Amino acid sequence: MSDTDEMEASSAPLIEHLAELRTRLIYSVLAFIVAMVICFTVWNPVFNFLTQPLCEAQSAAGDDCGLILIKLQEGFFLAVSISLLGGLVLSFPIISYQMWRFVAPGLYKNEKSAFLPFLFASPVMFFLGAAFAFYVVTPLAFDFFLGFQQDGTLTSDGDITNTTAGVAFQGSAQEYLKLTIKFIVAFGLCFQLPVLLTLMGKAGLVSSKGLRSMRKYAVVGILVLAALVTPPDVITQVILFVVVYGLYEISIQLVKRVEKQRKEKLKAEGLWFEDDEEEADDPLIAEFDEEDGATKADDDPGAVNKD
Repeated sequence: MSDTDEMEASSAPLIEHLAELRTRLIYSVLAFIVAMVICFTVWNPVFNFLTQPLCEAQSAAGDDCGLILIKLQEGFFLAVSISLLGGLVLSFPIISYQMWRFVAPGLYKNEKSAFLPFLFASPVMFFLGAAFAFYVVTPLAFDFFLGFQQDGTLTSDGDITNTTAGVAFQGSAQEYLKLTIKFIVAFGLCFQLPVLLTLMGKAGLVSSKGLRSMRKYAVVGILVLAALVTPPDVITQVILFVVVYGLYEISIQLVKRVEKQRKEKLKAEGLWFEDDEEEADDPLIAEFDEEDGATKADDDPGAVNKD
């Protein structure tokens, strides 16, 4: 069966498409609700796990690990926030599967084989970025922030008494959770760079040559990103820059590999012509074409003035 026949066999009226979409959305919402309820019952261990970087940083500074609830209802909303985040993480495989079941009938066989690897690679890269943020970036960030604490002192020099105000961390549990989630989501999205650029390269939207020529702009963009999503700590910013720029270079190689595979496929089908590519890149041929175009314009009868 050809790709066209397969597409026609899987076609359906609009009403059936809407009914299928409704079914997939119901399954996704139910999976999310069940996962959220499960996470709500275990929000305390999850929160203890998320506070490990802070507790380690406070322990290294000689302080007791502790957070406070500023508002009366803050503890409840803290549990709800954790259950929402955990529910989304737990239900993501089911949600992505439902999305795939809805989209797959409208794709050709070669499109399915091209898109399916990215569907698996995207969550894997997100979790790698989240793990990098949690185990590497957040400890460094919290060490930097806690470094602004100071102990209060009281010294006497004769009749003169000098006092220094103490600065101690008394963080809100809700604000700490927001900061941690910000780090995790930001780095998880940054690690999507190879997946995004490779998918765009497969679609022909970007090329390895174009990405190489944009290196200097990529460096500036990554530096700006490092300044926005990390604390004003040079070490943390350098780590983020090195990691994201490394992902950019990996993306170039992946796009180059995709182009090589496309070239080999076109050669096998007899649709690739080396002479055309060489002529397009040859500056002498381009100059000859410009001169030829100018000659034709001079010989055009419409360009001759009539007396």
